[in-house]
Parts: sequence; structure tokens; C-alpha cells
Amino acid sequence: MFHREGQRIIIIAFTLLSLVVLLAHLYVTTPWLKWTLQIGSIVLLVLIMQFFRNPRRIAQKNFDEILAPVDGKVVIVDEVEEKEYFKDKRKQISIFMSPLDVHVTRYAASGVIKYSKYHPGKYLVAWHAKSSEKNERTTVVINTPLFGDILYRQIAGAVARRIVNYAEVGEHVQQGDDAGFIKFGSRVDLLLPLDSVITVKVNQKVVGAKTCIATVAESEEKGYIT
Repeated sequence: MFHREGQRIIIIAFTLLSLVVLLAHLYVTTPWLKWTLQIGSIVLLVLIMQFFRNPRRIAQKNFDEILAPVDGKVVIVDEVEEKEYFKDKRKQISIFMSPLDVHVTRYAASGVIKYSKYHPGKYLVAWHAKSSEKNERTTVVINTPLFGDILYRQIAGAVARRIVNYAEVGEHVQQGDDAGFIKFGSRVDLLLPLDSVITVKVNQKVVGAKTCIATVAESEEKGYIT
């Protein structure tokens, strides 16, 4: 299954690359050049198709876990000052996506969208410390039953120049559902309450809508802090 954001690109790529293969077969007489053009076109088409793949995943929905919003590698686990929305300290988990990762963004938790904003910006490499403040990005805040407000950012990188965000203020969203897409590599940041228990480590690989990245803090009296 391919993501809807890639369907047009796949059709165009298939048409153009098929034409290259056909023209090479008809008009290129040098064997090594013909095979290079044809095999190269097929490989490029496969790479484009795999980039836009959208594996079907059914999240085991629950309120006491935050699931990874994307596939990739955890590059930051830290306490930071969030300047755009909360304007206070939060726990940050950043996940970097390589061009080979699935690039679908999924909702990390169920709840109601309170804030959704697009920011134009630069295209620093996604692991740059300032990319979350300087790069093109979207910021989304979800009000959840147990964690309260959580924030995630889709951040464009040096290659990724197209962010798609489906979150609309007032919308009720479900954990694991499709929240958008980032074309050609980048990263997603999550900003969680300080009492969240982080369950992942730097350099750990995570899977969107599958890997638990944080749980609600336990309370001796109620079982949870809400």
C-alpha cells in the first residue's frame, strides 16, 4: 500500500521511467549503456515506491502510553525549554527518519487537537540542534486524557522540503491514525510533561504506532498522575 501523498509522484515516475526504458531499448545500441539506463530506471522507480510505502498498522490504543509517531532512530532524549506553546520545560524525544524509513506521521496519542500551526523556515540538516526552531515545520498540540497537552513537530531537513499535516483544531483523533507525511527524510519532536516516564533511549530504533516511547507516571494513590 502506498501513501496518498505519493500516488501522483509514483504515477509520474512510472510513466517517465518506463519511457526511458523503452527509448533505451529502441534507440541505444551500446549494450552497457542500454542496460545501465534500463536497470537504473527500474532501481529508481523501486526506491521511489518504497519511500511512499504505507504499511497497514493497527495500534493497540490506550491512554497511558505515548506511541512513536514515526519510524526512525531516537536522536534526542532531553529536558528542554519549549518556547512556542507551553513556554516552560518539557521532556523532548526526537526521532530522525532516514530516506529508507517509512515517512508516514501517525498520532502518538488519542485526544483533541488544540493547536496546529505551520512555520516556514530554513532547511538545516534534521539532526542540527537548531532545526526544531529554524527549519520549516508544523507544530501540533493534542489534549489527552492522562498526559494532558502533548506537542509534536514535523521538521523538514536538508532534503525534505514538503511537510503534510492533517491535524485540524477541534478534531478528535485516534492513536496510530494517519496524521500527515514528510517527503524525503527529516525528524519529528515530541514534547511531553516532565512527569512522563520515557521508555526509549538515544540511538534506539522505533516503529510508528507500535513502539511505546513514554508512559504516564505512576502514583501510589491512584495508579496514575492525570
